[in-house]
Amino acid sequence: QVQLVESGPGLVKPSQTLSLTCTVSGGSITTNYFHWSWIRQPPGKGLEWMGAITYGGTTYYSPSLKSRTSISRDTSKNQFTLQLGSVTPEDTAKYYCARKYKRPPIRFSLAPSHDEYDLWGQGTQVTVSS
Repeated sequence: QVQLVESGPGLVKPSQTLSLTCTVSGGSITTNYFHWSWIRQPPGKGLEWMGAITYGGTTYYSPSLKSRTSISRDTSKNQFTLQLGSVTPEDTAKYYCARKYKRPPIRFSLAPSHDEYDLWGQGTQVTVSS
């Protein structure tokens, strides 16, 4: 049974870099056609796709966040990581990692529905405040 678990700080100061890790157990992040996304949900708003890393290591980013977002992976630990720079209070949200199965061509919705992904982590709340 594959499970995703997010980890990282719950509180980040403005202008700092937020770093979150998703640890995957029960399956490899390099398995063909599985893509691993970071998705967030600000209070009172819908889901926002931030970016993804594919089974092959290719990264995709939301155009609105691309300038300050980086996603990487450590295949030896079966983890992938989100870094979001220059955070502001508007980055306060619940952050999720999620898995999607898709053969090429790959597409990611900027405002996904929950059922576009077959597996989700439990989410981790991040607050940006001084």
